[in-house]
Amino acid sequence: MNLEKNLPLKKIAVLTSGGDSPGMNAAIRSVVRSGVTQGLEVLGINHGYLGLLKKMSTPLQLRSVSNILQRGGTILKAGRCLDFLQEDHRKAAAQFLKTAGVEGLIVIGGDGSYRGALALGKEHQIPVVGVPGTIDNDIHGTEMTIGFDTAVNTALEAIDRIRDTAASLDRLFIVEVMGRESGHIAVEVGLAGGAEAILIPENPIPVEEIVQQIQRGIQRGKTSSILVAAEGQKPGRTYDLAEQIRKKSGFEAKVCILGHIQRGGSPTATDRNLASRMGAAAVQVLLQGKANLMISQQSHQIVMSSLEVASKGKRAVDKDLIKLAQVLAN
Repeated sequence: MNLEKNLPLKKIAVLTSGGDSPGMNAAIRSVVRSGVTQGLEVLGINHGYLGLLKKMSTPLQLRSVSNILQRGGTILKAGRCLDFLQEDHRKAAAQFLKTAGVEGLIVIGGDGSYRGALALGKEHQIPVVGVPGTIDNDIHGTEMTIGFDTAVNTALEAIDRIRDTAASLDRLFIVEVMGRESGHIAVEVGLAGGAEAILIPENPIPVEEIVQQIQRGIQRGKTSSILVAAEGQKPGRTYDLAEQIRKKSGFEAKVCILGHIQRGGSPTATDRNLASRMGAAAVQVLLQGKANLMISQQSHQIVMSSLEVASKGKRAVDKDLIKLAQVLAN
């Protein structure tokens, strides 16, 4: 979508929505500094879409984003806002932005955040641009999302430590990582951590097959095993899995749920640089009079893709990585 403008862009806004992810602050910093140095005013919206409804905003200057590059979370706060699903609430949000003189909105978040952004843009002609910020790495149209690399490395460090204990005590561990509808973290961590099995929502494995995998390892002389499981729709489901394994095999499995530690912490260099590149690119898209686009990474290049397509589909897990992990675990 191209927007014909007779006057140059003067003011934009940025918000973070949905769950937080490491690197969001780096993206905010990039938006602000790229915008200000090109003559734009930048308004920070606090608490995501709720901030639009409650008119919670902060003018952001160069100094406003000093010393945040290395910080996890988001200085603008994040969250989900069910009220934004209603058209009358979006109308109020649009009125707030227009009254504040905002001519373009950058939304840092996932596919749910994009659906809200698209509705706002189409209904009220507010140019919107998406920056993919989610640890799940499941947004269609980009190979990498901000926060994924940090989440994977955080989980991997924990698994490496757990494997030391598993080896010392000859134990079976099931490590649960985040991923309600997406197994990207589990697959990457499972492969890198040498897991004997990887369990994700997209590729369910019968308990009997898991038991067989463990038994094959024992026959080869293995005395400990690590299974990696995405949380799925029921965080803590690995306790149920551990009990099923015990009933079918007699193996006692210890459970370790990593939970929200994967969201926090200082972002990796990969996430900081990706966020910086994407934030700057989002500003350029608005300056060019374009809208309804997402900044994405494809073949290691920063490009533009359809925000509408990104909001409707999930990026599929590479099941070849699961097969490779299984081969290497034998």
